[in-house]
Amino acid sequence: MTILVIMLALSAPTLANFFHGRALDSEARRLLSLTRSGQSRAVSEGVPMELWVDAEKRNYGLEAEDSYTKTDANNGDAKAVQFDLDRDVKIEVPNLSAARPAAVVRSSSTPISTASVLPVAAKHPGLPMIRFLPDGSVSDTSPRMLHLTDRDGASLWLALAHTRLNYEIQKTQPQ
Repeated sequence: MTILVIMLALSAPTLANFFHGRALDSEARRLLSLTRSGQSRAVSEGVPMELWVDAEKRNYGLEAEDSYTKTDANNGDAKAVQFDLDRDVKIEVPNLSAARPAAVVRSSSTPISTASVLPVAAKHPGLPMIRFLPDGSVSDTSPRMLHLTDRDGASLWLALAHTRLNYEIQKTQPQ
């Protein structure tokens, strides 16, 4: 019994560090899964999806764009989800200036129609939002990266891939 107690006493700090480091990794993977879910829902339902991040309140979520889901004030996205950050993890959006869309060249004779464009009323105004479009692409106004850090200073980045088609977890700050 004495040997068991000694072994437990020696291994306890190592196990604590192991599980402590897993919080950052788990949070990054959950956030990455949510991006994949949002992209998949946008394509399958034909509705833009918004993954919002509230660093101050320490939570984030995914829901269909408001203008597509509400027909009156009582309806909304029944599949909307919200997650609280692990208590040891902090999230930030380091570069709120997203990639600029390419310039559109129009001639004066090109007709402009707004008949099929619905107005967008944000449910979370002022918060950074990753917007997944029905064609599977990521909106040009979406943040290019999210930074997750734990209480020991370890960090992971959720960054837009070079193809600009999805997000990926990176261990170093993306360029």
